[in-house]
Amino acid sequence: MKTLLPLILFISFSLFARSQITTPVIRANFGVDAELRANYYDGFVRQGNDDWFADGTAGNGRHVIDTNGAHAMAQRYLIDPSYRKLPFFRTMSVPQMSVVNNRLWIDAVYIRDYNGQAGGDSTAFVMSNKNGQSPAVWTGGITSVLDKNDIAEMMVHVRRAGPSKTDSLWFFGGLSLQGTTGNRYFDFELYQTDIFYTRSTGQFSNYGPDEGHTSWQFDAAGNVTKPGDVIFTAEYSSSSLTAIEARIWVHKSALTSVVPEAFEWIGNFDGATTSSVYGYANIRPKRAGAYYTGLQSARNTWAGPFKFINSSNAVVDTYDARQFMEFSVNLSLLGLDPITLLGGDACGLPFRRILVKTRSSTSFSSELKDFIGPFDFFKTPPVEALTDVPLYCGPLGVSELKVMNPLPSSVYTWSTPDGRFVYDSIGTMVVADMPGTYVVKQQLLDGCSSQSTDTVIITHDAACVPMRNGASGFRGQMVQQQARLQWAADLQQASFILQRSIDGKTFENITVLQSGNSNSYTYNDDVQQIAQPYLYYRLVTKNAAGQTAYSPIVRLQKTPQQAEAMVYPNPASSYVQVHIPAAQSKKVTLNVYTVGGSLVHTDGYNLSKGANTVTISNIGRWQPGIYLLSINDENNIQWLKFIVGAGGAAVQPR
Repeated sequence: MKTLLPLILFISFSLFARSQITTPVIRANFGVDAELRANYYDGFVRQGNDDWFADGTAGNGRHVIDTNGAHAMAQRYLIDPSYRKLPFFRTMSVPQMSVVNNRLWIDAVYIRDYNGQAGGDSTAFVMSNKNGQSPAVWTGGITSVLDKNDIAEMMVHVRRAGPSKTDSLWFFGGLSLQGTTGNRYFDFELYQTDIFYTRSTGQFSNYGPDEGHTSWQFDAAGNVTKPGDVIFTAEYSSSSLTAIEARIWVHKSALTSVVPEAFEWIGNFDGATTSSVYGYANIRPKRAGAYYTGLQSARNTWAGPFKFINSSNAVVDTYDARQFMEFSVNLSLLGLDPITLLGGDACGLPFRRILVKTRSSTSFSSELKDFIGPFDFFKTPPVEALTDVPLYCGPLGVSELKVMNPLPSSVYTWSTPDGRFVYDSIGTMVVADMPGTYVVKQQLLDGCSSQSTDTVIITHDAACVPMRNGASGFRGQMVQQQARLQWAADLQQASFILQRSIDGKTFENITVLQSGNSNSYTYNDDVQQIAQPYLYYRLVTKNAAGQTAYSPIVRLQKTPQQAEAMVYPNPASSYVQVHIPAAQSKKVTLNVYTVGGSLVHTDGYNLSKGANTVTISNIGRWQPGIYLLSINDENNIQWLKFIVGAGGAAVQPR
């Protein structure tokens, strides 16, 4: 009896656990039911629960993935088979850290993989690579992948079970594969480092220091002192989810020397070889409860507003049965909530990059097949601030300091060691009336640690005088690729210095003009070779007595030429296509800038004579707003303008 009891307990526990992990559930108001539809649950209307997408069913449930432009994409799919092969990237439908339906939505990502490429999938493992190995030895490239291993789409969402940063933290994953039969195995791997994949070389870089990963560290009491890499793995048979695991990367000695405070080791450890000192160890929470649930679609289900592109490159409206799988992980119960880590930052996550992989068999260390990523997750853009008056000339003035890229949930706090605020020092806009250094700190939520800071400097030139009876009416306009500056002046002025800036802070002299017999002046500044979309000008006047005066700053936007090229779609959310006619074969460089002049994308292309189409597919994580695209060849620059809609988030994937 002593020998049979453990077996009986194991069987009982296994049956109980399976009943828990394969039953449709709603976690943190999100449906984990192998369905995509908000206001649906397990195939029936249920108003109120959120999900990946919404199909128009009435209810308060919201979709977490941005769907702007989905209809246009679906229509394009119907007439353009080559367009169906392209990947694209979408982010959350609301800004990061938004409270929706009384839940704190942290971030979400949707990615469609390459489909139907010549020679096979263009982002797949081409060598006998395995989990537990260092990414340094992994090799990616173009190869054919079995349908059951071929990733079609991937989606990730993280939220809290309530509006507070202390409510339980949930991780949701979704995956569609081209195949629906046979056993299917996948891993969602979460990294501490900025791991990166280069398609041209097929190599991974920026991986962790501990045999290619980042290991978890503990103190003597079992408390986490440093979080490391995490992997969630699952096995689906032809009929159901059959196995799930959560693992963390550790030194092998931790399994015998450390008793973790929040979770426990359950025996499995896999490194690159049997002699490896680092590897992935299987863990489970010490507290009772289902922490990891999942299932696959048991019936044909709606495939979402972007349609589904099957292995035959056909556009279909529904998944086949067993084609879509999803799961949930209670990170708080498992002990991976930032609140429970290091006394943690409630606005943090224990990871920043995600790689999704499939493998060949039930063995955790079996051969890896297809992958998507690695991609950024919850990486907000740094705060950017400017002032409308960066220089006080003569008497002191008043300046408005503004956050240029605010997030609705963020708290912005200003400070200064030597300046002065007129009113409050908290908010996206404050007012100062003294020169000095002003620093704005961004917190994603009240009480969180600082996410980023920016500095604005206001200077004072006591020797200059405001321009009154000197030059007046300083103004400008863009005429094609020239900035036309105009002003008036009396005959007492000795000279004029025209200054230009690309950031509104640092100015340089571009010309010095001596006063003549005229009281009106015009200067044309050729800015064709300047990439930044905004330019700033001011006029410095000197009279015969040597007194200096400064004009107000004039800001001009470079107007796009009536170019032959065209950007589509516009507005965009996840990608843009640039249609470029060329009279002859040539090389061009495409640069994309924010309205603040920051370069967010650059790449070179070889154009053929005739019509060319270039796809920029990494815009889904850009901040919503207006962007300027320059098409540069050896002879000229063409400018186009496009808009990234509200579905764009904060940072682009790499």
